[in-house]
Amino acid sequence: MTDDILKKIKQLPPLPESAMQIEAVYQDPDSSFNDMVKILEKDPLLTADILKDANSPLYGFSREINAISQAVGLFGMGTVRGFALASIVKKSFALDLSPYGINNDMFSALSKKQHGLMTAWCIRKENKLLGILSPAAFLVEIGKVLISQQIITEGKQEAFRDALNELQDVEAAEKKVVGVDTPEVSSTIFKHWRFEEGLVDTIANCLSPENAEPEDIRAAQILHVVRTCVPINGIITDASIETAKTLIEKYDLDMESFDKAIENAR
Repeated sequence: MTDDILKKIKQLPPLPESAMQIEAVYQDPDSSFNDMVKILEKDPLLTADILKDANSPLYGFSREINAISQAVGLFGMGTVRGFALASIVKKSFALDLSPYGINNDMFSALSKKQHGLMTAWCIRKENKLLGILSPAAFLVEIGKVLISQQIITEGKQEAFRDALNELQDVEAAEKKVVGVDTPEVSSTIFKHWRFEEGLVDTIANCLSPENAEPEDIRAAQILHVVRTCVPINGIITDASIETAKTLIEKYDLDMESFDKAIENAR
């Protein structure tokens, strides 16, 4: 981690009270479905954001979800926690992703598409991992915000574009120009905010899942596949699907559920 990026992370404001309350309920083994619903219903704007995301066609529900209780019932506490944290965290940053050639809407669409594919793929056979994977899919790319700020501050936009063209690999270009990559920055942000170790470890090692703690390897593998399938421009291609499937075979993950999930994601 570079000193400049680490300084930016330490200067981030603390998470708002709503996020802390959501985390407290989620981490409490004695909390219930109703406890999560009550916390979320206290914030009408957050409720609206969650329902908007939950009704995305990416999730394939035929009927409209019009209440937080319905969303928690359908998706589970872990996934709705992901919806909520994504909404809260992204409002904590001033977004300028111009060095990456994307705007704010594209950045939002990217995380939603990654999350949609993740949820559709894992909701049945890997549901126990969604407590980690849901916020990870929504938030893994947030490190790009600080990397982008650093590129702009140092006037390295052209050097970064050249690196992207030369390397055809976003993280490799980040490393070359700034000295850090997105998973490293994102995981450090969430460590600074004291998120659980499993989430931090999964994000930190999503490019090299074998380096994760044993209990986090499978989540890191799944996150690696999803980020490979849905690149930074948010456009899933035949080539990105095939590369993702190569990883699925390598990691011995569920190919059948992935094939079904990709139909809605494209």
